[in-house]
Amino acid sequence: MRQSAAVLCRDKRSLETLEATLEQMGIEAVQCPSGKAALEMVMTGRSSTLIVDFDLPGADEVIRMASLLPPDQKPALVAVASRAWPGTGQAFQSGANRILYRPLETDQLKDALKTDKKKKLIRRKSERYEVKTLVYLDLESETLSAISIDIGEHGLAVQAAEPVPMSSNLAFRCVLPGTDVTLKGHADVIWASDQGRAGLFFSKLSPTARKHLKHWLHKRSAHTKDKDDHTVRDLTPPEDAHVEFATSE
Repeated sequence: MRQSAAVLCRDKRSLETLEATLEQMGIEAVQCPSGKAALEMVMTGRSSTLIVDFDLPGADEVIRMASLLPPDQKPALVAVASRAWPGTGQAFQSGANRILYRPLETDQLKDALKTDKKKKLIRRKSERYEVKTLVYLDLESETLSAISIDIGEHGLAVQAAEPVPMSSNLAFRCVLPGTDVTLKGHADVIWASDQGRAGLFFSKLSPTARKHLKHWLHKRSAHTKDKDDHTVRDLTPPEDAHVEFATSE
């Protein structure tokens, strides 16, 4: 069955880009006359993606309601806004996975949808290994220090002394234990709790950094099997976490 996206948008130019891009991805764009109609498509399983124009009245409530659905029902949540819109904070707090500004660009839209799909696959299948190392998160106004909880090929979980803000493309760095390798890159905060725990999905890692990480994980995996150690686990966010800009795990 062909995938479909529930689209709540009235801007003609944005709609044209959305429809053309989704068509290229094999997704049918279904224009919804109201927020209620969009939510019904999602709740009945007729749409795996919800795209909402945040310039429309009540748009934040539509995404907030969709973000409350169980993980197996929750769609990819993409917000569209004008540059004059007051910022990304409110969109992320409402539950949006990504926010894209007008004029929409095809590559950005494709990246937003592919990244969300990848995150869902990772939440189901990615194994992580317990590890303790200092992680530095570069926020807009400061550098936040945290201690890693576990790490995998596609992301890591951390514990900080204060809540980690929900954000995308957050610069981070840490040293892989037992090596002199500093892992640097960017990550999306895909879940966070009020107690300072957070899950990060690697959005940008250089080929060299990814190679070092894979090598480290391979050695850790072999060591774990030899020791019959039970430190391998599939991380899920704690119950008090704000998940998926309220994805990641």
